[in-house]
Amino acid sequence: MPRPSSSPAAAATVTLASGPDHRPPASCEVPVNVYGGIRPASGLDRVAEEVPVAMVYNGISHAVMMASPCDLEDFALGFSLTEGILDRPDQLFGLDMYAREDGISVEMHIAGDCFARLREQRRNMTGRTGCGLCGTESLAHAIRPIGRVPAGPAPDDAAVQRALKNLRCYQPLQEQTGATHGAAWCDNEGRIHQAREDVGRHNALDKLIGARIRDHGPTAFDNGFVLVSSRASFEMVHKSASVGVRTLVAVSAATALAIREADKAGMTLIGFARPGRHVRYNRGDEFPVEESIDE
Repeated sequence: MPRPSSSPAAAATVTLASGPDHRPPASCEVPVNVYGGIRPASGLDRVAEEVPVAMVYNGISHAVMMASPCDLEDFALGFSLTEGILDRPDQLFGLDMYAREDGISVEMHIAGDCFARLREQRRNMTGRTGCGLCGTESLAHAIRPIGRVPAGPAPDDAAVQRALKNLRCYQPLQEQTGATHGAAWCDNEGRIHQAREDVGRHNALDKLIGARIRDHGPTAFDNGFVLVSSRASFEMVHKSASVGVRTLVAVSAATALAIREADKAGMTLIGFARPGRHVRYNRGDEFPVEESIDE
């Protein structure tokens, strides 16, 4: 929602300086005209920045993502793991970031066996924030096999509601701009321990995954759940399962494919997480349906 201001401003521009790590801010102010009130009013609005981010491995550009220019180190690690480019975080030997005239280049040095596999499977995936499959070579490559996640209890209603209630407190960029998604790691009581934001829902999740693994290693996703401010697509399920997330909670709907993939992984999938209610999609003995609670 625009916030009118009495001070005018020139049109906002972003300049990406040449050289290492001169990144633009995650948001900027632009002049706007507000309509719908008693009379039109001019002012300033804070909007989210969006820039092309190239993922470069051992000198070869593999993917270009439209992303928020913040927490890109976390993004690079999370993306590399959830896309199967790396099997372990210690296979990323080094990372340098360069602001180019037309975007940001994240240049990674990875293990030789990972790079050999990447070259074998390489595909053009420009613009993954939309569908996540642009450039896939064939139908057979569209849906990767999904692994099983560790067994564990699903969060109860109180934990989901607690996390949902506090999510906005961990989304400062969304509060400023209204244009970003959030992904948060929550413990079994619903307390949020870490969160990341991005204009793309996949990117926000990758950033969270990278941050958690960087800080906590193999125990990053023990005893808790991931909460995302978006729908639950099959790719959100795959990314979560790839690092052992047992439960994915989304504020919007899940797709049928996401539900089927979550079942294969043994993952608890929850959607339409709203104040006072949520929908649990999994069925069967492993995931018993909770009794409904009369409001």
